[in-house]
Amino acid sequence: MARSSMQKQKLLYLQKIMLEKTDENHGLTINEIKDELESYGIKAERKSLYDDIEILQSFGLDICTVRTNTVKYYIGNRDFQIPELKLLVDAIQSSKFITRKKSLELIEKLGHLVSENDGSQLRREVYVTNRVKTVNEHIYYNVDKIHNAISENKKISFQYFKWELDTTNGNKIVKTARKNGEAYRVSPWALCWDDENYYLIAYDSEAEIIKHYRVDKMERIRLLKDERDGSELYNDFNPARYAKSVFSMFGGEECEVKLLVDNNFIGVIVDRFGSDLFIVKHDEHSFTVNVNVMLSPQFYAWVFGLGGGVRILAPERAILEFKDKILQLNL
Repeated sequence: MARSSMQKQKLLYLQKIMLEKTDENHGLTINEIKDELESYGIKAERKSLYDDIEILQSFGLDICTVRTNTVKYYIGNRDFQIPELKLLVDAIQSSKFITRKKSLELIEKLGHLVSENDGSQLRREVYVTNRVKTVNEHIYYNVDKIHNAISENKKISFQYFKWELDTTNGNKIVKTARKNGEAYRVSPWALCWDDENYYLIAYDSEAEIIKHYRVDKMERIRLLKDERDGSELYNDFNPARYAKSVFSMFGGEECEVKLLVDNNFIGVIVDRFGSDLFIVKHDEHSFTVNVNVMLSPQFYAWVFGLGGGVRILAPERAILEFKDKILQLNL
């Protein structure tokens, strides 16, 4: 490339060098900056570099100086600081709906938002990504298609899958399509992230109810020409309350349940249902609270797992179902 052309790009390469090579703990002298520019084939005079740094500063780049035995230049404030990026990395690593491959790709991209030295701190934490992850690499495109359908007020169709054990083939775990591969047709209304999974909340016109679907188990999503149904029902729908009541988003009949809770389990109740609850003192050691839940095996397992710290007082149906589940465990 001609020398004059490279000179025109000098400011761009200077910005690139400062962003990639410097931070609060790693500055560059003017001579070091000159050497970095020369690695890109750009010659620069000291005086011109001072002027260029001033131009970048006036443009909004936070170039700071530190004086020791010489003057060093570095980038101060950035759009994201290391503690903020570490939070994002942890969210990516702990999300089951993000595959291991995509986790590594996203963390690598986050590393480009800070200097190379600070970025290495993010990459060193990748070892904790050895967690249960989805295997559906299409989930990111699924989410995008669903958002498009919602914004365009269109129904979608998709195939929905489940995992089964193939006992005829050496107990191999296989993925099979629900409804014998027949396409589901629903009106998408919202996406919900619950228990580290993405769920679609949609209106099923045939059943005339709101349903939810794991996005990582959806494939072959298509936007349909038909406009969405169920706006009247969804307008009265509370996604946050729904997510809290479903318990890991497994199905069941929604019901108001009265619970008797030991006082030292208040944190468990708040974590599950939030702090906006009406609590009634039962005695010196416990209280009662009414909550909306889905009467499902997951709800009963949650109560059982608390070891008597939470007990069901009403309705009678929930009490009987809970006792029945316990008897089944003793068989």
